[in-house]
Amino acid sequence: MATTLPTLLPFSPPSYQRLPQRSSSSHPSYLSHPSFLLLHNCSHPNEVFQALTPIIKNCLISEPFVQNKLVALFSRCGCINEASKLFSSILYKPDELYHCLLRGHAHHSPLEESLSFYSQMRLAGVVPQVYSLTYLLKSCGDRSDLKRGKEVHSQLISNGFGSNIQAMTSVVNMYCKCRLVEDARKMFDRMPEKDLVSWNALVAGYAQNGLAKEALELVVRMQECGQRPDSITIVSALPACADIVSLRIGKSVHGFAIRAGFDTLVNISTAVVDMYSKCGSLSSARLVFDRMLVKNVVSWNSMIVGYVSCNEAGEALKLYKMFLEEGINPTDVTMMGVLQACSELSDLEEGREAHKLLVRNGLGSDTSVMNALITMYSKCKRTDLAAEVFQSLQSKSLVSWNAMILSYSQNDRPTDAVNLFFKMLKKNIRPDSFTLVSVIPALADISLPRQAKWIHGYAIRLLLDSNIFVRTALIDLYGKCGALSSARLLFDLMTERHVTTWNAMIDGYGSHGFGKMSLWLFEEMKRSPVKPSDVTFLNILSACSHAGLVDEGKKYFRSMSEDYGFELGIDHYGAMVDLLGRSGRLEEAWSFIEQMPLKPSISIYGAMLGACKIHKNVQIGEAAAKRLFELEPEEGGYHVLLANIYASVSLWEDVARVRKMMEKQGIQKTPGCSFIEFKNQVHTFYSGMTNHPQAKQIYAKLDELIEEIRLIGYIPDKNLVRDIEDDVKETWLNSHSEKLAIAFGLINTKPGTTIQIRKNLRVCSDCHNMTKLISRSTGREIIVRDMNRFHHFKDGKCSCGDYW
Repeated sequence: MATTLPTLLPFSPPSYQRLPQRSSSSHPSYLSHPSFLLLHNCSHPNEVFQALTPIIKNCLISEPFVQNKLVALFSRCGCINEASKLFSSILYKPDELYHCLLRGHAHHSPLEESLSFYSQMRLAGVVPQVYSLTYLLKSCGDRSDLKRGKEVHSQLISNGFGSNIQAMTSVVNMYCKCRLVEDARKMFDRMPEKDLVSWNALVAGYAQNGLAKEALELVVRMQECGQRPDSITIVSALPACADIVSLRIGKSVHGFAIRAGFDTLVNISTAVVDMYSKCGSLSSARLVFDRMLVKNVVSWNSMIVGYVSCNEAGEALKLYKMFLEEGINPTDVTMMGVLQACSELSDLEEGREAHKLLVRNGLGSDTSVMNALITMYSKCKRTDLAAEVFQSLQSKSLVSWNAMILSYSQNDRPTDAVNLFFKMLKKNIRPDSFTLVSVIPALADISLPRQAKWIHGYAIRLLLDSNIFVRTALIDLYGKCGALSSARLLFDLMTERHVTTWNAMIDGYGSHGFGKMSLWLFEEMKRSPVKPSDVTFLNILSACSHAGLVDEGKKYFRSMSEDYGFELGIDHYGAMVDLLGRSGRLEEAWSFIEQMPLKPSISIYGAMLGACKIHKNVQIGEAAAKRLFELEPEEGGYHVLLANIYASVSLWEDVARVRKMMEKQGIQKTPGCSFIEFKNQVHTFYSGMTNHPQAKQIYAKLDELIEEIRLIGYIPDKNLVRDIEDDVKETWLNSHSEKLAIAFGLINTKPGTTIQIRKNLRVCSDCHNMTKLISRSTGREIIVRDMNRFHHFKDGKCSCGDYW
């Protein structure tokens, strides 16, 4: 006798038991009654309830066959409460009625209720049938409940179904859905007989668990065993081809589908479109898509997402508009694909229209869609709208937090990113590697060594420090906090390095003025298995620029296209202009701009204007400024640069003209400020400020320093100031924010301690010269990070070699 499942009884069963069944060989007259015929044709819950009224009026509700029919209909339609109440009222319960209600529970009830009803069946003496147990196995598999699945599997064996093909196929399917593919394969191999459904279950299991190669090998094996693949096999094989990006095998499977006549099936054609898209053959995907006689929303989604994943966002939006014209309601997948396309194109207008549409279609509460919306607004530089969406989310997933932190981090709001990160921690939400990779760049922008050490320690406590992308972000963070030795230590400890890892370390050396170390590291990279990217070359060119390595920079600029086949982008041209300009080759740099195959951008002329400021070239500076004012007339920084060029050669009338132009257009100069961290507190200094608690000591220290460095050659650069007396000029120069910060650091730290400062603008020439001399007179190393690079001042010299 089959055993019962006492562990599956969360509560005591009702007192009813299975009673003897009535038998009748005659055909009941009520089966031809119009009310019963109406009930027989029902397929929707509303139809069942409508048919119930005449059934009751005609006194048919007590007829056993009618009762059984109602239980079956209620179970099939998901009305389990109604089915259970009617079931309990029936005295004569045939076995089929138990199995019918069990099927309803398996499809529509929580798993515990389904298993509890099965236990009641066994207590009532109902003999299990294969299909009853397969219902339960499917329910366990759908919910990935391995423990209960194994219990049902044991029931299946104990009831003598261990050799039944249908039963064992359900077992294979259950183990696959619980991600135990090896156990599923063992069950499959033990089956004495296997039909096509069995093979398909295992093929699908391999494909859905990321074992694409094994899935395709199994398709070959099944044919060797005499089983011809059907449409179900093909639907599993095509995604497997996409997963291993094998266009050749994908085409072979597609050819088989055509020869077998499956290509007219919408699910097959959709899978073919998806396969070609993921294998990078968009033209083939579109050809199949256009030839489809019938397309469902999944077909459209596959083609739209295919365009987006292949960096064809414009085509994706064109197809999306065609989709809307067809009058099809978009799904969450549709909207996520469209929002990603808008993100890639920074198309705010289309993105906002998509936002309105998804709300109208009831997708405004879908967390995944709203996360995509946050990302879209972020890529369109509208963190305010991204924040509104984030705040409106009733249920925020970790992905939601990550998306919003990244939004702030990528849009120059590092403080907001860090604050949101700590708010997330207060809510006891555990960060993942993506969280850290999102917040670490924000900490790098803030550039506080103490916070760099804290987040590194936190990553270690979370066991995420070995993640290649987290460690790469930490290398970049340490580099931008001035701790190059820590960055290099992390780099050397890595056994596996991504191209971004090499890029971070190369950029770290370059931004600190150690260009030769960048080039040496690049040569090491070339000997490693990792191939350089276009970003690698951008970092190399920037390193050459900061170190004045003109010939080396030219060599790598040519090598990028000639040896590696990279297409030169506007940023690479900008780096070359900066390299030539900083080194004083202004005419060559201007000629380079005029001969560029790409239209020069703001960054190109900005680099040119900055170089003219360094080398006091008015003529080319005016030409570059003219182009900049045409491209971005409201940017005050370029006006200030031009004014400073005029001031450096004492063209005061031109200085006044530029300032008047700024005043007329309402353009304001960004105020300079410097930051220094001391005892877990960040001190901010503005030029001329007197409200700091240590203001008297700071200005006294500055006077003392100036007296000392005058003796070793300091001469204030009074050309930077006009319209005031000479003694006032000197006082104004001596109150620059970085000088105040340096004095504060000298007062509050022990002798020999390195002083580290961050400034929001470029370091001015007078501050640069003065800091060199202070480092010499005090014997201190002073590290200043401005908007472009790091300056390491030591023993009267700067790491920039004055190519600043």
